[in-house]
Amino acid sequence: MFGSESHSHCHCGCCASMDRREFMTAVGASALAINVAATALGAASPSAPAAARPRVRAVFLRPNTDKYWMGWPGASYDIHGRQADYTKTMADAAQKLGVDLQVDAEPVVDLAGVSALAVECTQSRPDGVILIVGGLSPNYWPHAELFLAKRGEIPTIVFSPMGTSFTGHLQPSRKAAKCFVAATQDHSWLATGVRMLWTIAQMDRTRLCIVNGEKTYDEKLAAIGTTLHHVPLRRWTDELAKIGETAAMQALVAEFTRTAKKIVEPNAQDVLNSVKNYFVAKRIMAAENCQGISLNCLGLIGERKIPCPPCMAWLKLNDELTPGICECDWNAGIGQRLCQLLLGRPGFQQDPAPNTVNNTLMGAHCSGPTRLRGPDQPAVPMVLRSHSESGLGVSPQVLWPEGEAITLMTFQGPKKILVGTGRVVANIDTPPAGGCRTSVELQMDNVKDCRDCVGFHQLFLLGRHERLLQAYAQLAGLEYGPIA
Repeated sequence: MFGSESHSHCHCGCCASMDRREFMTAVGASALAINVAATALGAASPSAPAAARPRVRAVFLRPNTDKYWMGWPGASYDIHGRQADYTKTMADAAQKLGVDLQVDAEPVVDLAGVSALAVECTQSRPDGVILIVGGLSPNYWPHAELFLAKRGEIPTIVFSPMGTSFTGHLQPSRKAAKCFVAATQDHSWLATGVRMLWTIAQMDRTRLCIVNGEKTYDEKLAAIGTTLHHVPLRRWTDELAKIGETAAMQALVAEFTRTAKKIVEPNAQDVLNSVKNYFVAKRIMAAENCQGISLNCLGLIGERKIPCPPCMAWLKLNDELTPGICECDWNAGIGQRLCQLLLGRPGFQQDPAPNTVNNTLMGAHCSGPTRLRGPDQPAVPMVLRSHSESGLGVSPQVLWPEGEAITLMTFQGPKKILVGTGRVVANIDTPPAGGCRTSVELQMDNVKDCRDCVGFHQLFLLGRHERLLQAYAQLAGLEYGPIA
């Protein structure tokens, strides 16, 4: 049977689930015939602003010769072959992301050429520059350092493939503003470099819709560049009142129902109401040219102005790599957008609750993504529950993979990223526990007391991403530090 109309809680956790066949019959057989197409965005391409494509300039710093003699990288180093490999790696990444990439086929061979390059870049400013150091004999690190000194604030990657730097060469540029020096034997890292520059540009172009208050206005954030586009709270209820039931809605009802591991409290109307929130969010973002949205959801639910919180809408948006953010928390929105762009996967915005008995960090919230590894990867299981604090509508209980590594990340405006790592210990059922439906316990790495983990609404991200986030912060001119 369906969950009761009174939305009473199941007091034995998730075991008292309804039969999905009965639920599917109730929502209508027609819904089952509609196949919801997978998002076309893919892991590499979250929703992006309708603005000019980011421009990246790539330049090789090396002598104009066919072969080296003595000194690194050595006579066996295939100069033209490696340049072709590096160019293809960057070009493939640029095509996938929608970046206009200009690769200078002819190398910059002297300091005068570097100075001319810096003038070109300041007069026609690209969104980023990639310098590829070609050798140590002659030494091309003074050339890279000269460009860094003259390029202004253009984000710049200095790529040093194995054989083109020793420890001493990497010292002068290690603290250069808006610069990351990538010294590695992994030539494929250049694709990551293109993605980092693309992310910086997209963050500057992003508009995040904040649905709250009574006024419409824009607020462009310093450092990160994102615009907070504020619209009145009544916009949500007005749009919800106008929206009708469509085949696309019934298809999403069927998707939520079919993919749920269990259904506990919600009934068919609850699920339909949850789906309507998704289409309201999409409609507002499209009308306002925004790439993410946040709503004063607790205010609307607390005053019973909407029948269902937007928990499932946020799940679906974040699975598509479009930020759906709870409680008008724009810091969480910035962090979510950044991670979706840079890492190609969504985070779980949560309320932190330290466990002082186990010295673990518990985090819980009414919504969370299921495509934790990215939209092109399988979803983790979820259970359809009611909103814990009100008993209304639908809220997912997302079940995280126990034992897997995580990254804990928070953005603190105007320009700070704090990061920690750990692993998933357990998923927590409500009831018997209190709190929100998706509830996850983490064992943090190198944290003596989990009460030291700073911030609120931090993101849980599946996998280890601390090195990439640190590199991004350095390249973007942001501050970086430990979360505890």
